Amino acid sequence: MIDAPIDHVAIVVKDLDATLRLYTETLGFSLVYREIVADQGVEAVGVRAGDAVIELLRPLREDSPVAVYRGDAATRLHHTAYRVDDLRAELARLKAAGIRLIDEQPRQGAHGNSIAFLHPKSTGGVLIELCQRDPAGVPAGTCAGAAALPRG
Repeated sequence: MIDAPIDHVAIVVKDLDATLRLYTETLGFSLVYREIVADQGVEAVGVRAGDAVIELLRPLREDSPVAVYRGDAATRLHHTAYRVDDLRAELARLKAAGIRLIDEQPRQGAHGNSIAFLHPKSTGGVLIELCQRDPAGVPAGTCAGAAALPRG
């Protein structure tokens, strides 16, 4: 059973710099990271929210699945991520329980962490990411990854 803390909540944004100013200058969150995750087609910015992170995702291409998901909205909630200790074991347990997996095996997310997504058709319409920190010891709330929306 998962009794895992929230690692991050990801929001797809159209104007990353304006949204980042809102979160840091106006709301007072502190910047944790900013990086391009090329293989996932996003620029990811994390701001600290207690023991978790709010991850702002800017699609690198307007025709990418993440941009299409955002649509005409300025921002749109994308996924919620939970930290787990053993991602492979958790995926096997969930698959055996009948949960549809987007990622059958862990893949690399931001910061070298392992990530995998669960299909929203099995999770009440919510895209869920599970992440396992790289043993190199990245700080809490940095298992961030982005995903293309599932098809079907």
